[in-house]
Amino acid sequence: MLAKAVPDVPDPDSVKGGLRYEPKWDGFRGIVTIDGDDVEIGSRGAKPLTRYFPELVEAFRAQFGGHGHPVVLDGEVILRAGDPGHEKLDWEALSQRIHPAASRIAKLSAETPAQFVAFDLLAADGEELVDLPFDERRRRLEALSDDFADPLFVTRTTLDVDVARGWLTTFEGAGLDGVVAKPRSRAYEPGKRSMLKVKHHRTADVVAIGYRVHKSGSGVGSLLVGLYGDDGEVRQVGGVSAFSDKRRLALVDELDPVVVKDADGRPVTGAGEKSRFSSGRDTSFVRLAPELVLEVRYDQMEGDRFRHTVQFERWRPDREATSCGFDQLEVPAAYDLRDVLS
Repeated sequence: MLAKAVPDVPDPDSVKGGLRYEPKWDGFRGIVTIDGDDVEIGSRGAKPLTRYFPELVEAFRAQFGGHGHPVVLDGEVILRAGDPGHEKLDWEALSQRIHPAASRIAKLSAETPAQFVAFDLLAADGEELVDLPFDERRRRLEALSDDFADPLFVTRTTLDVDVARGWLTTFEGAGLDGVVAKPRSRAYEPGKRSMLKVKHHRTADVVAIGYRVHKSGSGVGSLLVGLYGDDGEVRQVGGVSAFSDKRRLALVDELDPVVVKDADGRPVTGAGEKSRFSSGRDTSFVRLAPELVLEVRYDQMEGDRFRHTVQFERWRPDREATSCGFDQLEVPAAYDLRDVLS
């Protein structure tokens, strides 16, 4: 069951039957099936996640040992970090958990253990629940979660839209991603965007520092962007993509005046960072002199990088590239993740 993006937290009467609101967790979506000692964790795209989180497998076995029928939970695998009273979600540490080596998985499962936050119940007590209204599934999930203990949690929920709007602001300080609104009377609908999600959106002025050629072999596939640090050096903070065919071809000519070239007039290229999720992808890029400024839309930061791909808004010829630093970025007020989980 998926979510459709909306610009604001919707009023409860905007959907027939009303809405129930939850925090939007920033982790790996996981469908967990527990049948005795058999535990399977599947991602939203049906990719098996079980082997990467042995500590969660053991927790599910321990806490569901008394159930005689399969239990199926929908929720989020998360990882929290920080000192007591100052915890927040740690996406980078969570992404490190996806590793091919069993020895590495075992080491990280002890050093950076994950947690699971349940937000729906799809089967229990020998009964499939997907056809029941969400309010009833939620009631049964709450009854089941009475026995939960760390690292298993159930997400909080509210029917009060003003409370949900407050969460959108305050919970960001704990690393959460926004707010989800779920129709109270709807069945569980796999593959359909029946839920509504609200995420944070901000703008920043960044510097174009390179581009990757589109996978077709022509045009700009993605534009690499950076910000200046206190040391006066520009650092890559993310990328802009999703250009139309016409736009990506036009960008090649627009960017040509700032392409860095060698003594023979050939573009200078660099090697980009490899991702553990797409290690076979070509990450080389054409270098650009850090002169062009563009405004982009983003939702949140992860360390000193944009958490997701950002969206192009407009060129900013009125801005000096060296004036585009990290100080322009909005920093949410800190909020302890334990207060969200409690």
